[in-house]
Amino acid sequence: MIMGDGAMAEKISNGVFIGTCIGAFIGTILCSLYAKVPFAQAPGMGLNAFFAYTVVLGMGYSYNEALVSVFISGIFFIVITAVGLREAIIRSIPDAVKLAITPGIGLFITIIGLKNAGLVVSNPSTLVSMVDFAQWRSEDGNVTMICGALVALIGLIVIGVLHSRNVKGSILFGIAAATIAGIPLGVTKLSAFDMNIGAKFSDFAEVSFLKMDFGGMFSGKNPVDTCLTVAMLVVSFSLVNMFDSIGTLMGAAKQSGMIDKDGEIIHMKEALMSDAISTAAGAMVGTSTVTIVVESSAGIAAGGRTGMTSLVTALLFLGSIIFAPVVGIVPGAATAPALIFVGILMLSNIKDVDFSDMTNALPAFCTVVFMPFTYSIANGVAVGLIMYCLIKLFTGKAKEVKVLTWIISIVFVLRYAFMTLG
Repeated sequence: MIMGDGAMAEKISNGVFIGTCIGAFIGTILCSLYAKVPFAQAPGMGLNAFFAYTVVLGMGYSYNEALVSVFISGIFFIVITAVGLREAIIRSIPDAVKLAITPGIGLFITIIGLKNAGLVVSNPSTLVSMVDFAQWRSEDGNVTMICGALVALIGLIVIGVLHSRNVKGSILFGIAAATIAGIPLGVTKLSAFDMNIGAKFSDFAEVSFLKMDFGGMFSGKNPVDTCLTVAMLVVSFSLVNMFDSIGTLMGAAKQSGMIDKDGEIIHMKEALMSDAISTAAGAMVGTSTVTIVVESSAGIAAGGRTGMTSLVTALLFLGSIIFAPVVGIVPGAATAPALIFVGILMLSNIKDVDFSDMTNALPAFCTVVFMPFTYSIANGVAVGLIMYCLIKLFTGKAKEVKVLTWIISIVFVLRYAFMTLG
């Protein structure tokens, strides 16, 4: 609840739901019609968590005040994209890290899928462990979790079998099979539909649409401290978003074959500008940072190669406002196998990494493992870059490191040392 106000919490929930759908539509339609790439955009989950838990709950800003920092970071992105700085940053990333991004995202997607499936659970002794399938024997065992894990395994097997037989739409069929299998197991909930879309739109207009509170955000007693705090938030949002989107863009581009003969991403500037505009637009409609999402890889794995893929996705984002009750039937355990399977496809790119040279192997390895184990694409890229600079420095190969690579690495070191992680 928001300061004990359950009614306001419900209004914001409805507003964010509509805003998320509209923000995802704007970002994805830009990818389709402007950038002409098969990528989807939506609020990033890591940035969602930073927005909700760090900025709102931790720092005490209201929902509408926090949107201001997202909007400013979006404007900042538009400027640096227009002048070509984000393209320069992408070009400064060494091949050792670039080649590791796709398999790293594959593992990241996999662990998300395993978590959503309930196959991997938290464990205070070992950090994580596999779900205990034998707990059905105990009176207080979580049978629902076991059933969810079984549903996910059914979906994964269906996808794998159909894909091996070259059946088009294998991922979609796997999700459908898992959803159906979940009905008798109690995982798929055929509950009553709430089709009161009018109330949701009313709440959206009241609390989310163009409701950024600039006055509240800059109302601190000490103007200097206030501006520094806002600047810190903008930098945090910008850094995480920038390298989340860059990492996802590079990984998805490689997976879809959208790399030209010079190793450049096709339509790179347009894709980056779409990302920048959608961040600012997302804040205007009441949602946190909109960025290129890793789930884009699912569409690419299904054969998406053009802007038509993102056009269909954009329309489905918009349609989900109306069909949310129907879409809501599909449980997380049914979509989880799609993520796991895409992880398999992306991990295959690990063969491109040169592990014979430790000055390349160590940064690549750090890039790959830090993505899933810190639950952040940006952290994987950041640690990979930092390790690349350090190992090149101490092995007498510092001249191989570009100046901009050094600058980015130093900025990340400063962020980890002085800024709240998100």
